[in-house]
Amino acid sequence: MAYMVPNPVPARASAGERMLFETLRTNLPEDYIVYYEPEFDGRRPSAVVIGPDLGLIVLEVADYTSKSLYRLGRDEWLIWSASGGKVPVMNPLEQARDHARGIADRLKRERPLTEETGARLKFAIGYGTVFPRMSQSEFLRCGVSDVVGTSFALCRDELDPEDEAFAPDALYDKIQGMFPSRRKQRTILSREDMRAIRSHLVPEARVGASLRPPFELQDQLLLSAHPIDPLDHAQEQLARALGDRHRLIRGAAGCGKTLVLANRARLLAKQHPDWRILVLCFGISLSRTLEQTIERMMEEPEDLFDFPNDPNDKRPSRVEVYTFREWLRNELRTKDEDIPILLRMAERGEAILPSYDAILIDEGQEFEPEWLRLVSTCLNPQTQSLLLVEDSAQSMSRRKKSLARNTGLDFRGRSKILAMNYRNSMQIVQFAWEFFQAQSPLRNRVKQGFIDGADMIPPQAAKRRGPDPIVKRFSRLKEEMEFVSESIVYLHDVMKIPYADVAILYRVKNSYNQPYIDDIRDGLKSRSLPFSWVSEDAEPRRDRGDGDDDAVRISTIDGAKETDFRAVFIVNLESMPFSLEEAEEREVSLLYIGMTRALDWLFLTYSGESKFTAYLEEAAKRRSESTSNHHRSG
Repeated sequence: MAYMVPNPVPARASAGERMLFETLRTNLPEDYIVYYEPEFDGRRPSAVVIGPDLGLIVLEVADYTSKSLYRLGRDEWLIWSASGGKVPVMNPLEQARDHARGIADRLKRERPLTEETGARLKFAIGYGTVFPRMSQSEFLRCGVSDVVGTSFALCRDELDPEDEAFAPDALYDKIQGMFPSRRKQRTILSREDMRAIRSHLVPEARVGASLRPPFELQDQLLLSAHPIDPLDHAQEQLARALGDRHRLIRGAAGCGKTLVLANRARLLAKQHPDWRILVLCFGISLSRTLEQTIERMMEEPEDLFDFPNDPNDKRPSRVEVYTFREWLRNELRTKDEDIPILLRMAERGEAILPSYDAILIDEGQEFEPEWLRLVSTCLNPQTQSLLLVEDSAQSMSRRKKSLARNTGLDFRGRSKILAMNYRNSMQIVQFAWEFFQAQSPLRNRVKQGFIDGADMIPPQAAKRRGPDPIVKRFSRLKEEMEFVSESIVYLHDVMKIPYADVAILYRVKNSYNQPYIDDIRDGLKSRSLPFSWVSEDAEPRRDRGDGDDDAVRISTIDGAKETDFRAVFIVNLESMPFSLEEAEEREVSLLYIGMTRALDWLFLTYSGESKFTAYLEEAAKRRSESTSNHHRSG
C-alpha cells in the first residue's frame, strides 16, 4: 500500500477524490507517496504521486459529469453550473501541466535533484487528469478525449474496484505512462532524493475553524521533529529555542503565533513530564483547537528514537487547556467580579490558589490587567515559565497598563515579533491592513517592537496570491443575499469548496424594523443551501461540530474570531461602525478580524451608508483606476 499524506483524506474531499486516493493507496507500491492537495507557492494540485521508479506525477481531479460539459477547448471549458448558467473553467489537463511546471521550477533549486548541467531535473515529471464521475465510454462520446488525450486521463471504471473493467495492473501502467516524453534511461530516486522532494510538498497545517479538525496529519516520516507548517525555518527555531522563563510573542494576524504556542506546550511537557502546565485563551473555539492540537502533537514522536506512548497508558495529561473564564469557574470556583477580592486575599496569604510550573496564554490582548495578575499569582516563582502571545490589532479592549505591572515580570529583551502572514492571500492581507491603517485611531502607533501599550505590528504580505476582495453595493439586504447565494453555488459547484469552508458574517442580528438574520437565512433557503447558525447557541458546547456536517456557517464577526474559512462573506456592512458602540476603535478591529478570517475569497456587501462603506467605495474606486492605468501603460 502506498504511503498517504495526510491519512486519512480530509473530510472536505469529494466522493471522487476519496475513490481516487483509496484506489491509489491500495494498488500502488509501498514505497510510493501520494499527497492530497499539497500547497506550494500558492498552488494546490489535487494530488501528487512520487515513486522511486516513477518520478513525480501531478493529478488534477475534474469532478464533472458528461452532462455538465457545454463546450470544451484546449485551454478553457464552459461548464453548466447548478443555477443553469455557463461558467468558464481551465482545462484540467492544462491546470495539471501548469502545476507540474511550477513544481519542476521549484525542485530545480535543489542541486542534488538536477543533472550535472543543472538545467533540468534528473528524473521525469508528468501530469494527468482524473474523471471519477465519467466512464471511459462517456469520456470518448462527449469529446473530452479531443482536448485531453486518453493516456493522460483516468476515468471511473479505471478507478472503481467494484467496476468489472477495473484492473490494478492497467491502473499502474496508466500512471506510468502520464509523461509527455520518456527518457531513454530512467533515474531511480534514492531515499535522499525522495526526502528532498518531500521537503517541498509538506501539506498545509493551520489553526482552522472551530467547527472542523484544526489540522490534517503531517508527514511523520520526515526525520525532524513535528513540523510547524506552514511556518518558516526562523519561526520553527523560535518555538524550539525560546529558552526558559517568561517570554512574549507579538504578531500580526495569520502569522502562526498559535502554532508556536502549541509546539512550545508540547516541548515543555516532553522535557518536564512532572510539570503541571496551563494553557489559557479567550475564546471557546480556540480553546478546542489548542486542546486537540497539543494532544495530537503529544502523540507524535520527537524523532525516530522517541517511541510512541503506550496506548494502554491512561495517565492524565499534565497540559490543561481552558478559556480564562472556564479556568476561573472550574479551578478557582469563582467569577469575574470576585477577582479583586481573590487577589487581595492572595496577597495576605488567605487564599489557596493552584500552582503551575508553566503557563501559556494565547489571545493575550484580550486579557484584562486583573486576569494577568491572577494568572501570574499561580505561576511557580522558581520556573517563571510564562509565554504570552498576542496581536493588538485584533484586540476588543486595549490594555491600559504595562505588562510588567500586570504580571510582575519584566519582558524587556524577552520578546519576539512575528510579522509574516501565513493564513491569508497577499491580496486579503494588504486590503485588510490598509483598511485598519486608514480607520484605526491607533494608525500612528504602528511600531516594530514595543512591548507595552497597544502598538500595532504591520503584517508582511503573504507569499500566496489569490483573487482581489470583492466589494459590492446593493439596494437592500435581500439583493445582497441573492448575490451571496449565487456566489456560494459557484464556489461549491465549480471551485469545489465545501459548504463548511464558507462563512457568512454579520455585525448586527436585527434592528427594530428589520430582522437581518431572517433575510440571511431566507436567501440561503431560496437556493436550497445548507447552513448552520453558529450563534444560535447561547452556550456553545466544546464538542460542537466535528466537521462532518457540510453546511455554510452563519456567525457574528465576533463569534468567528480565531477561525478561518476558504471563503468569507461579510454582509450588511452599513451597520458598521455600530451606532451604539462608543469605541469606534473596537469596530475597526472587529472588521479587520472579519476580513482576515478569509483564506482565499473575501466578499464585502452592503445596502446603506456608513463611514466604513464610504471607505470601501473609495478603495474600490482607487483600485479600479489603478487597474485602468496599468492596462493603459501596458
